[in-house]
Amino acid sequence: MIILRAATLAALFLVSMTAGVWAQDVTLTSTDGTVEISGDLLGFDGEFYRVQTIYGELTVDGSGVLCEGPACPNLEDYVAELTLAGSDTMGRVLMPALVQAFAERSGYRVRRAHPEEGQLQMTLSERTTGRVVGILTLKLSNTDEGFFDLMANEADIVMALREVRPAEQTRAKEAGLGDLSDPRRGRVLALDALVPVVAPDNPLLKISTPDLARVIAGEITNWNQLGGPDAPITLHLRQQGSGLWQVVEDRLLSPAGVAVAEGALRYDSDPALSEAVLRDPFGLGLTSVSGHGQTKQVALSGACGFSLKADRLSLKTEDYPLSAPMFLYLPARRLPKLGRDFIAFTRSDTAQLVIRRAGLTDQAPEEIAINAQGNRFANAIAQAGEEIGLEVLQDMVTVLSDKRRLSLSFRFEAGSARLDAQSRSNVELLAQALEAGLYDTRDMVFAGFSDGDGGAAANQRIAQKRAETVLAAVRKAAETASFERVTLSAEGFGEAMPMACDDSAWGRQVNRRVEVWLR
Repeated sequence: MIILRAATLAALFLVSMTAGVWAQDVTLTSTDGTVEISGDLLGFDGEFYRVQTIYGELTVDGSGVLCEGPACPNLEDYVAELTLAGSDTMGRVLMPALVQAFAERSGYRVRRAHPEEGQLQMTLSERTTGRVVGILTLKLSNTDEGFFDLMANEADIVMALREVRPAEQTRAKEAGLGDLSDPRRGRVLALDALVPVVAPDNPLLKISTPDLARVIAGEITNWNQLGGPDAPITLHLRQQGSGLWQVVEDRLLSPAGVAVAEGALRYDSDPALSEAVLRDPFGLGLTSVSGHGQTKQVALSGACGFSLKADRLSLKTEDYPLSAPMFLYLPARRLPKLGRDFIAFTRSDTAQLVIRRAGLTDQAPEEIAINAQGNRFANAIAQAGEEIGLEVLQDMVTVLSDKRRLSLSFRFEAGSARLDAQSRSNVELLAQALEAGLYDTRDMVFAGFSDGDGGAAANQRIAQKRAETVLAAVRKAAETASFERVTLSAEGFGEAMPMACDDSAWGRQVNRRVEVWLR
């Protein structure tokens, strides 16, 4: 294919290429000689050239042109290069395991090297000929550094333990990288969580999130304030700048309006933090559930008595409030085919198995039988008040009793009708499943819930509106689905089944959700 008009080329998406390629003069000529484009070669992905010309940055299909000049690549010996930068937590275990599994499925051998400190280079070659087909470089630092590398054109993909910040979104748009908040640009790869941990002999079993925030802020400094012995609390935290620490800021400190106290011990990695807590009978740490080691996880609770621990299902459903999704952020540029194949592989069943083996929670949807959710319904009964009586609960049970809950849930950003990052990714996952026909002949109910603020009637209307909003988003995303083969409906149940107490901002946030139930 030859693209004949330079103006058309200028309007095309930018193509991603290995970071740091030096621009050099090339001339691209159509095979019939009628079109000639000259400029600096910015990149080549094995299929398309990216050239800086007098018309701007143009993208040209390599199959329809001849390349002349010192920078022209060897088409037969092309090696795809891809750089992923960011979270050390993701880059040391999970990403190498996924690259290895992808290579084995594709028939490639993998050779590992460490060209620089903090870098892992994985070279993929054909098993039969030994020809190198790709080089994937993992730059291991933290989430902040990953976004800096992307803006500086020193990385193709960001590995992030948090959602992209508004300032980063703005800089990315200015740099021509697209809207990183778009679900196509940022996708959830796996799920982790922030958990409070103590030494195994510590008697603490649960702590409320407001109290946890007060401990971090230095407002609670002694174990006797939490029902323990008269001993000072030693606080163990990750270094500032790490993605996990930013989860602490976003999910705990900001909602409570407090800042971290002076004197906390800081660590560069989860294993180092967990080992320190293990040796400290009076220590309290915050780490990832995948990296808590032999420490004891402390459940999160509230004044209403309901408590939650981080496990596979509570993370998939977002019922656990301090979840830490692991993101891959891809700019609006075309990756080499090898890179596109790898990104597609991360959504495969094989990749989900690799994620589970790495000690993380995968994204594969699961169906949960109603008899496995007795604690949720028991809590609904316990929290029922004057406005939510037996009749309301009976109506809810009547609708849901012959169905199974899907592990994909949907929640909204605080004070917004916009779905949060994990939920936007869940929309894409559910849409893909519908397009694949996985739920054909099934009844699918989008069940909306609210917090307990306000009147019951108003909350029921809000919950119904949320359910309809998510249903519409899934319909829009599932462009090729055969909706005549599946029945979709929306129901609002208001505040009838709280997942947490309404005595804190995070509890109210957890309760405002849309679930999916199947028959």
